[in-house]
Amino acid sequence: MSAPAPAARVLRFDTFELDLRSGELHKRGVKLRLQGQPLQLLAILLQSAGNLVTREELSSQLWPADTFVDFDHSLHNAVGRIREVLGDSAEIPRYIETLPRRGYRFIAPVEEIEAEAPGISAGNGNKARVAVAVAPPTMRRAALVVILCSCVAIGLAVWLAWQYSYAKSAVPSIRSIAVLPMQNLSGDAAQEYFADGMTDELITDLAKVGGLRVISRTSVMRYKGTKKGLPEIARELNVDGIVEGSVMRSGERVRITAQLLHAPTDRHLWADSYERDLGDVLRLQNEVAQAIARQVRAQLTPQQQAQLRSVRPVNPEAYDNYLRGRFYWTTEFTKPDSLKKAQRHFEESIQKDPDFALAYAGLADTYVYLAFSGQLSRDRAYRSAKQALGKALELDDTIGEAHDTLGVLNWRFDWDWDAAEREFNRAIALAPSYSCAHEDRAIYLGFTGRRAEALAEITKINQLDAGPSSALAESAAYYELRDYPSVIEASRRGVLSDPNDWSQHYFLGVGYEGTGKLLEAISEYQKAIEMSNGNQDATASLTHAFAGIGRRAEAEKILRGLEQKSKSAYVSPYIIATVYAGLGEKDKAFVFLEKAYQERSLDISWHLKADLRLDNLRSDPRFQDLARRVGYPQ
Repeated sequence: MSAPAPAARVLRFDTFELDLRSGELHKRGVKLRLQGQPLQLLAILLQSAGNLVTREELSSQLWPADTFVDFDHSLHNAVGRIREVLGDSAEIPRYIETLPRRGYRFIAPVEEIEAEAPGISAGNGNKARVAVAVAPPTMRRAALVVILCSCVAIGLAVWLAWQYSYAKSAVPSIRSIAVLPMQNLSGDAAQEYFADGMTDELITDLAKVGGLRVISRTSVMRYKGTKKGLPEIARELNVDGIVEGSVMRSGERVRITAQLLHAPTDRHLWADSYERDLGDVLRLQNEVAQAIARQVRAQLTPQQQAQLRSVRPVNPEAYDNYLRGRFYWTTEFTKPDSLKKAQRHFEESIQKDPDFALAYAGLADTYVYLAFSGQLSRDRAYRSAKQALGKALELDDTIGEAHDTLGVLNWRFDWDWDAAEREFNRAIALAPSYSCAHEDRAIYLGFTGRRAEALAEITKINQLDAGPSSALAESAAYYELRDYPSVIEASRRGVLSDPNDWSQHYFLGVGYEGTGKLLEAISEYQKAIEMSNGNQDATASLTHAFAGIGRRAEAEKILRGLEQKSKSAYVSPYIIATVYAGLGEKDKAFVFLEKAYQERSLDISWHLKADLRLDNLRSDPRFQDLARRVGYPQ
């Protein structure tokens, strides 16, 4: 009868068990996520429980002599990851004690148990055991010594070979990354905006790293609270790496715990914790971003290194107001008064810290979009945004978001096409993965008629952002190119992604009208009007479609409503011009187009080149003269 296979070693401490054969850590039978070097380090400490394991010993066992690695940083991170999984603390350790500048000691009791050997039936309820012949005590001791030495030698050889093999393929290649929404561990649901804001700022910092594709905020936020596994999320976002973590805020202190995983294999690569005063939170965020960049071996240019290092303390209350402003700007954007709330928080942030550049950049964003939504006059929005951007860039010229907003200002307000393109290019150079800059540049390239470049930018957008924002930018770019079948395709994806976004229904209506499907267009325009509470553009498009199918009376009724509204509120003269054009009243259309030109209407820089509602005017010399005076880029 052949001897049974030897039992596998399992080390038990407290409620944990580490199976050395399978390389798995369990707690009360549940497998924990601990892999790679942290798991190897835990095995070494457990096998020397109660004894000091020096840093030199750990270095020689974890990293072969010819392996290039930042030993201090990697060891610190591995210990931090173990403590995170075990629920341990460096200050009051239950398991791992740090002996400063010397090494580490596992201080909890550890016992070795036998696991059932492979292929042995457990039907009798007993553990598998190895049969040993009876021999005199002296012979047994001698044989035991020989066997023990042989096992140690073989085990050490296998361990070193495995370590060397592991080190050769230690860090998988990571060229793309997603930062999942950080958990709020503050115990206060009202602090969700703070955790979301910290997630957003980490994404913004990582977006500055060249050679690393960083998924946008809008794409990752849909995974907040998800039960999906990391490999599944990675497949959906098409990324190699996942960053997940938590934020805890207590008074004026903030603590971030972050970890990096190789997403396809769910393999842990790095973890660390950072704690600072709230006033030093910008430095904390930059340290996390730099650590992740080091782990993925991203090649940072001197300029990018300077960007991540150049931080200053910020007033804690100012930073809190800034995050609240960004919360209303990003999360609550479509809700009534959200832009006004964002504006107030940015203004309060500036009052509390007049040298906080990011708050000025956020304030400029709100002014621009308050003008786009009709809540603020064009001239006032332009002056206020220009002033805020000037101050932001005076304080910090490396803010990619500020350059992007300045590009929008140059394009839509100033009609300075060359300056707009320079600023979009500058924003992308400073933050290669900043999706908003790519979106604005794609639409601008469509506006200038540079189709190939616009399509290349759309490809980049889809790599960074799989959410409704990218679909909207794609729809707008195809609108500027007058590619109506592609407008339909992009807008349908947008509607599926966010059925409540009125602008996607509006663009879908434009796509249908551009392809001659007027009844379908009318249905989408009506949805857009209802969802937007009467958007002027959608209303004018509905009148144009009504006129196109012979429902002139309904179109004229809407026109009278717009003219009546203009007596008490602002109605763009460009919008009224499109309605008259649809009704075939060209002279009146040109009267209102001239008014729009004189007030430098935002609609001129957005619509005039591509707007199908004006197609019956384009052959008229008056239209050609208007286009010449506007000076569109050729």
